[in-house]
Order: sequence, then structure tokens, then C-alpha cells
Amino acid sequence: MTAMPIRIAAAALLVAGTATPAAADIVTRSVTYDVDGQSFEGYFAINDGAGPEQPLVLIIHDWDGLTEYEQRRAEMLAELGYAAFAVDVYGKGVRPTTTEDKKAESGKLYSDRAALRARLAGGLEAALRMDGVEDDVVVMGYCFGGAAALEFARSGADVDGFVTFHGGLGTPDGQDYTNVEAPILILHGSEDPAAPMSQVADLVAAMNKDGVDFEVQLYSGARHSFTEWSAKGETSRYDATADRKSWIALLGFLDQQIR
Repeated sequence: MTAMPIRIAAAALLVAGTATPAAADIVTRSVTYDVDGQSFEGYFAINDGAGPEQPLVLIIHDWDGLTEYEQRRAEMLAELGYAAFAVDVYGKGVRPTTTEDKKAESGKLYSDRAALRARLAGGLEAALRMDGVEDDVVVMGYCFGGAAALEFARSGADVDGFVTFHGGLGTPDGQDYTNVEAPILILHGSEDPAAPMSQVADLVAAMNKDGVDFEVQLYSGARHSFTEWSAKGETSRYDATADRKSWIALLGFLDQQIR
């Protein structure tokens, strides 16, 4: 078997949650930190068996706030030898459960981009203070978190790459990509009604104009939130094929940028 099928099989097992890493080496903890006088609570995962210094992946949550979903993604990355920090941009204890509350919390930050950038920067600073973390960093996000990753990129954040999974792709008025120096990977569903193909085209045009190093991968038939395995019943838009392919794309990007 060649190296590529082995890697694909391993990634598929991770997505399915059936991988068998050296679990005793995985250390996780909640981390409380402050940004501009407000408390936030992130989630840190690291594999103590993977060496004294590990590259960092910063995970930005979707509009639900930081939940078990982002925690599990952090653990999956730790199993592969990355230090992973799921950042909190809503505030400690702020975990909306209704659609109205989720719209309200995410809307606050969409309308106050300076606050969003400050919270992302504060989360990154907290992550870099953790033991065993290198200063090689990739920032990734899901849905609202994907839009936030692009916001962080436009801010000129000094990291090694950005990844968005089924994220909002619109560029706010008055913003551009001139400050971006790290590559951007966009992983997106071709049938995403929240960020349709017109947004993909506009984003590509904006990044081309400003000379950004980027790649777009589209997954046929995949809708918004295609990686969200926790959704049930009629609300679920989970697409196992797109989830697996996008995870493999992420791992290749991490290998290239920070491994």
C-alpha cells in the first residue's frame, strides 16, 4: 500500500471516531483567560508523547459557542501530534442553545469586528502561553468560526495559515486582503445556501486582487455545516464524504505549513 492510502485510511478512522491512539498521552484541560477584562474559557489538548514542542492549531467554534464538537476536534489533532486550542470568542459560560440566541451572540461580533479580532488575538496569546506549544500556528474555524478565521486573516495576524470549513465568505465593506501574508485554505460545499457559489467567486476575486496565496476545495452536493456530525434528524446536513475529504485536506495543509 502506498503512503497516500494509508494516510487517507487513518484520517477516515479519526473522522469516524474509531482511531486508537496512545490515549494515555492525550492531556486535555479547560483554560480560563481574560481579554479586555472579560473572562473566556478555551479548551486545550496536547499529546505528551509527541515531543516537547508541538505546532499549534487554533480552532474557532461555530455559532453554538465552544462545545464538545470543537473539543473532540482538538483531541483528534492532539492524537496526530499537534497542540490544539479551541478558542472561546463569546465569553465564559456563554453557550447559546436557541437559534435566536445563536444569531444574537454571533451578530454582536459580526457588527463589532474590532471586538472579534481582539478576542481572537487574546485566544491565540493564551494558547501560545501553554506548555509544549511552538509558535508555528494555523488558525481554523467552522461556520461562524470560518468567517472569523477570514476576519483574523484580514487583520494581518502573524500565523502560518488559515482554514475555513463551510464558513461565511463575504468580505465586509471597507475591508480587503492586503494584510494577509499566510496561505488560506477554503473548504466549502457546492450547495451551501448560507455562503453560495457567488460568495466563493467574490472571495476568489478579492484574494486574487490582493495577491493572496489560497486554495479552494469544493465538495459536490455538500451543504452548510457538512462536518457537523452532532446534528440529528431533519436538521442534520452532515456529509461523511465531504467531512472525510476536508479533514484530509486540512491534514495536508498542516503538514505543509507547520509540521
